[in-house]
Order: sequence, then C-alpha cells, then structure tokens
Amino acid sequence: MRYAHTVEQVRAAEDALLARLPEGALMHRAAHGLAYAVLDLLGSAYGRRVLLLVGGGNNGGDALYAGAVLARRGAAVEAWLLGETAHEGGLADLRAAGGRVGWQGRRPDLVVDGITGIGGRPGLRQDAVAALERLAGVPVVAVDTPSGVDVDTGELDGPHVRADVTITFGTHKVAHLVDPAAAACGVVQLVDLGLELPPAEVEALQPDDVAALLPRPSPDAHKYTRGVVGVRAGSEEYPGAGLLSVSGAASGLAGMVRYVGDAGVARRVRDTHPEVVGAGRVQAWVVGSGSGQHAAAELAAALRDDVPTVVDADALAHVVAPLERPAVLTPHAGELAAMLDRERAGIEARPLAHAREAAAAYGCVVLLKGRHTLVAAPDGRTRVTTTGTPWLATAGAGDVLGGLVGALLAAGLDPFDAASVGSWLHGAAATLAGSGGPLVAGQIAGAVPAVVRGLPPVG
Repeated sequence: MRYAHTVEQVRAAEDALLARLPEGALMHRAAHGLAYAVLDLLGSAYGRRVLLLVGGGNNGGDALYAGAVLARRGAAVEAWLLGETAHEGGLADLRAAGGRVGWQGRRPDLVVDGITGIGGRPGLRQDAVAALERLAGVPVVAVDTPSGVDVDTGELDGPHVRADVTITFGTHKVAHLVDPAAAACGVVQLVDLGLELPPAEVEALQPDDVAALLPRPSPDAHKYTRGVVGVRAGSEEYPGAGLLSVSGAASGLAGMVRYVGDAGVARRVRDTHPEVVGAGRVQAWVVGSGSGQHAAAELAAALRDDVPTVVDADALAHVVAPLERPAVLTPHAGELAAMLDRERAGIEARPLAHAREAAAAYGCVVLLKGRHTLVAAPDGRTRVTTTGTPWLATAGAGDVLGGLVGALLAAGLDPFDAASVGSWLHGAAATLAGSGGPLVAGQIAGAVPAVVRGLPPVG
C-alpha cells in the first residue's frame, strides 16, 4: 500500500525520530537521498550545472546539503537564496564543497526546488514566481513537494512549482496522490527515513494489495458461489452503454451475469456474450449507464432487491440521500457537481473534499472519476487510483468500470474494496490494452484477465 500522511503526522514522526538521532542526522539522510536522485536524473555530476532555489526553512537546508554532495561529485552548483534567511549549516557545507551562493545567470541543466517545505502555505511570493519564469523550460526536481501546493488537500491556490520529479521523504503526502497538486509533482520518488507513522486516511493500492483483495474461486466453487451480478443499463437511445456495462461485469470476476433491460440491447448482449442470462436472483446490481428516461425506474427496481448496487450515469440524478443500503456511486466531476449543487470547476479544484462530502451525505462509497480517481468512504477513508493512461479518457470507459465494480461486489468485496480494486484493474487493463497508444472502451474488459494473471502470487 502507498500511504499518504498529513503534515501533522509527518512532523510528529520526525520529532520522535530526531529525539533518538544525533543533531542534523535526519536532514543529512534526506539530503543524500535527494542528491543521489538528482545524480540518477542527470546521469553524472561532472561538468553539469545545478541551480538550487533556496527558501528559508529546512526544505532549503535539504537542498543546500544535497547541493554540497553534488558539488563534491564535480557539478557546478549555485544557490539562489529566495528567503530572508537560509539554513546556516547548509550554506557553510555548500561553500566548503566548492558551491557558490548566488546565480550568475548561466542556464543550468537542472533546478532544485527548495523554496518552501511541507509546512508552507499555498502559493508563492513574487520573487519566487519571477525566478521560475526566468528558468522556464529547465527540468525541475522538487524537494518533498512542489513549492506552492497545498500539501494536505492536493489543492492549488495561486502560483506553484510544476516539477518533473519530486523527491519526498519518509512517506508520501496527500498532494503526491490527489489532483490537481499531484499533476504538478511529476514522477514521485520516496526516500525512506525510517519514520514510524500512524495509519493514513489516504492511500493507493499497489499490485500486492490488489492480489490480496481480489476474490478467487475456491477449489469447490461454482457459478453461484462466485457471485451473480445483474446489469440494468442501456436503452434504445444508448444501446452501447448497456453492452459495455455487461462487458465489464462479464470479464470473469464473478460467476454469472444477468441482463435486465431493453429488448434490443438484450439481443446485442446475447450476440456478444452468449453466457449472459436474463432476470433472476443477483448478489449485486449495476444500474444507470445509458438508461436515459428509464433511469429512475431501473434504479428503483435495483434498490428493491436490497443488494449492493453500483449507481452510474443517468441513475445518479435520481439517488436520494442518504441511501439505506450498500452502494457505490460513480460520478465524474460534472455529475458530482449536480449531486452537490456546485459548479464543476469547484469540484475539479477540490476533488478530495467534495468526494468525501458526497460520501458522507449519501452514506455510501463515492468513486469520483478523474485522472487520479478517488474512492471515498463515508468515514473519510480515501483510496486514490494511480493506474491508467490519458487514452482512458474515451467514451464508454466508465460503463465498463461500473460493470467491473459490480462484479467485485457480487463476488463478495465490500463497496470500498470493490470500488478501489475495480478502479485499479480498470486503469491497469486500459494501460495494457492500449500499449502506449489509443484504445476504445471495449478493449478494456478484454484485458482484465491478463492483468489478473500478471498480479503477484498471494501467500
């Protein structure tokens, strides 16, 4: 699991560790990790020019000590001081290693962002903004988090650094996983400091976690014990949505799929998926994709069965809060804006806050689709999906996702696990199916078995 802790949690863990270490040991440990990451990025240090943008806090100290390591390896290192003060020990170490304080104006090969640390407020001072403008186009390595982002929420409020690589220490922070700040982090690399950390409310599944959570058939399993998922989706106007929802549900994660809905869609389903059957008892429903004017009736019928339900697309407009049964709501930002009576831009600016708000209001799991999809539980626990590809932004992909999540509900996962595992598999399958290029929604479900086969062995 990749955990994202808050600033308060990190500070407490650092203080506990500092009490057991010699003075300065933790900063030197962080700085050496930063320096070696920069060396990996540059390929070598000798003859390369590195510019440190240095603020007044410990973040600037990390940059200065790392700069000293690079200078000793042969890099030409300069420090542009942007704060009223700078870390004295770091300055002395940089000078002793042959680094210079002050920028002479020559364009560097790489910039190290040490302007503000995890305790900084969102936004940047004008002198920092001006410095970044002069260095536009130079690769940037951020120290811990890109300066100017809101570390605990992933939100942006004003100017900020956009990094190519972020080197973080001890643990990931919320801003590394949650957009829009996560998009400013670039590639995130973690330097282990040996911190003892409490549980985190924001986390991201990794392949080992998905392998452990995924329901697998027992030796004596049959189609009913593996779970039966029902799909109420599609209509005469939108037949493809029903077919794609069934494709996600019929990717092999559950024992049986039932389709209930438009007769024309049912014929297409039988032609494409002859294993899918009609009405009968189910352990979970998927409802809403392409249901159009029938969405309210289909949702009501699904909820009468009192089984876990995935509510998507057209059906979301008919959900009444709070829901009184386990459910996963799967809106995109526009749909969540309508559910919460907000503007879409506000949802996109504060996705974590709004996903959690909706989960609490509706009393169920909310899967907010996006570049980094968020899965929020009513108690505030949140998982972030980091699998996927930009090519996944294609019509019908969400219909497949709903079917995947519904199959996992029917197979026995609780809504939080079903939504987060389903979202992870969906992103991984899209990446595999696209192989770095375009894809269409129908390819995603077909790639799910290969993704499952490629998961690490359990036990």
